Amino acid sequence: MQLESFFPYKLAVVAEGFSRQLMAVYSARFGLTREEWRLLFLLARARQMDSLELARRTTLDKVQVSRASARLEGKGLISRAVSDLDRRLRVYTITPEGAALFDQVLPAVQARASAITDRLTQAERAALERGLAALERAIGAEQSATDAAAE
Repeated sequence: MQLESFFPYKLAVVAEGFSRQLMAVYSARFGLTREEWRLLFLLARARQMDSLELARRTTLDKVQVSRASARLEGKGLISRAVSDLDRRLRVYTITPEGAALFDQVLPAVQARASAITDRLTQAERAALERGLAALERAIGAEQSATDAAAE
């Protein structure tokens, strides 16, 4: 089997290529790293989130979340506080400056994403959406089976 035809490899390469296209927008034009963008994106919607939830929802580990949040805090885009419920956790809140920046960045990122996906036919886009949803369900089912077997 060739690496180029191995499905996990192909999926990773395509995801990375798409991500790099978006990164060219938020990094070059707005000075955000991939990790910072992910945190800002989630906080713009939720307004506040703890470190465990951020790590879970971004696929970043705790160290990556900590470093990116420290940079965002240094830029005045978020604030961090120790959780009242669990002193080991940090609670992150987007600042008005962070929300304003997000409101500038999002349309530019969406435009780049649309420029890419608009190159697909409507049928290809629908098939891609169905395929991604099916793959997500399969991953969830496999994780559930793995978790059950471990118990």
